Amino acid sequence: MILAAGRGERMRPLTDSCPKPLLAVQGKPLMQWPMDALARAGVRDILINTAWLGEQIEAHFGQSLAVSTAGREAESDSTTVSLRYSNEGRDFGGALETAGGIIRALPQLADPFFLLAGDVFAPQFRFSDRVLRDFAGSDKLAHIWLVPNPTHNPNGDFALTPDGLAHNEGPARHTYSTIGMFRHALFAPPYCDVAAGNPLGVKAPLAPLLRQAAKLGLLGAQLYTGAWTDVGTPERLRQLNLQHAC
Repeated sequence: MILAAGRGERMRPLTDSCPKPLLAVQGKPLMQWPMDALARAGVRDILINTAWLGEQIEAHFGQSLAVSTAGREAESDSTTVSLRYSNEGRDFGGALETAGGIIRALPQLADPFFLLAGDVFAPQFRFSDRVLRDFAGSDKLAHIWLVPNPTHNPNGDFALTPDGLAHNEGPARHTYSTIGMFRHALFAPPYCDVAAGNPLGVKAPLAPLLRQAAKLGLLGAQLYTGAWTDVGTPERLRQLNLQHAC
C-alpha cells in the first residue's frame, strides 16, 4: 500500500493544483519511484489511497503500470503491476489519516503487506519478498525501517536495540522512514478499536499503534542508511532536482 491521500500543506503552492505524490522528482512522479521498486521486487498488486486531488493520481496511472525489469532476472524486459485505489476523498470528503486510511483499505490488502508513503524519496531502497516472508514467520505486529535523523527531526522517533526491536525510549534514536511491513492484527482489537474496513470514516493516526507495538516488544526494526528524503517542502524538492541536473 502506498499512502497518497495527504493535502501537502507545507508544499503549497505547488500542491494547490497537484497532489504531492505526483510532483516530479528527477524526471518522474515522486510516488512512482517506490512503485517501480516494488514491481522489480516481484510485487504485482499495489493499492493507493487518495483524497486531495486524488482523481489526478488515478487519471495519471490508471489501473496498471508497466515497469522495466532491467537488471533483474526475468523472462521479459518489463512487467505490469495492477493498481487499485481507496478513494477516501470520494467516500468521506477527505483523508482519514494514516491508520484510518490503512484500515479502510485493509480488506483489499494481503496479510502481511508492505506500507510506504508516496512522498518519501528513497531511490536505493530494495524491497524483498524474502524479507516479507521472514516477517510473516515472526511474532511481530510490524517491522519498520529507520533512517538517520534528518535536520527537521533531530530527536528521532524510536530507539533501535541490538536485537532488532524498536523502543519508544532509549539511546541511538532514529527516524521512522515511513517504509514498513504490517500485519492486519495491528489494526484490530486489542490494539485498535476502529471497526473493520472503517465504514464510518474514522480518522486515526498510525503513530499510537506503532508505539503500542513497541511497548509490547512487537515492533521489529532495522536501520537503512541509503539516500532518503522526506519531500516535505518546496526547498527539499528543489534540492533533489538540482542534484539530478548536476
